[in-house]
Amino acid sequence: MVCTALYASPIGILTLAGEEDSLIGLWIEGQKYFRRTLQGRPCAPGELPVLTAARRWLDRYFAGQAPSPAALSLAPGGSEFQRAVWKALCEIPYGTVITYGALAKKAAAQYGRESLSPRAVGGAVGRNPISVIIPCHRVVGSDGSLTGYAGGLEKKLQLLKLEGAALAGLSAAGKERRI
Repeated sequence: MVCTALYASPIGILTLAGEEDSLIGLWIEGQKYFRRTLQGRPCAPGELPVLTAARRWLDRYFAGQAPSPAALSLAPGGSEFQRAVWKALCEIPYGTVITYGALAKKAAAQYGRESLSPRAVGGAVGRNPISVIIPCHRVVGSDGSLTGYAGGLEKKLQLLKLEGAALAGLSAAGKERRI
């Protein structure tokens, strides 16, 4: 049975979802693809240990520490291809950014292929069901544009600033203003 909980974060209310001993979802309130087909019930505090562990992880993250996604049992639902992309996302170091093209090369190696389309990888990145912890906010366009983020570009920028990412040379997609 899927169990859900809310977490008040600096970027807004987050919804956490767990099943048995794994985290299966984390969505920013109002994000694209928010809890699309998730059926769950609210958890009582401490009822599902993985949700308690995820809250502690988020506390550390928003305190400016660099917890590893590997510290949690993650079980995002998706295709084999999507899971390969999400695994590659987990290897992006805290406070750094990577382009969709570079991520496509990493994911191709994990998926056992010579190459993958950056556009297909971008589609998988956009459907990441465990935002923040699986760090899709660390992916930028080849031209340094922040590009899309299911939680909104302002949230992506907040997360990158929190991590101390080098923002020089990055720009908001569709805007001429440099960040």
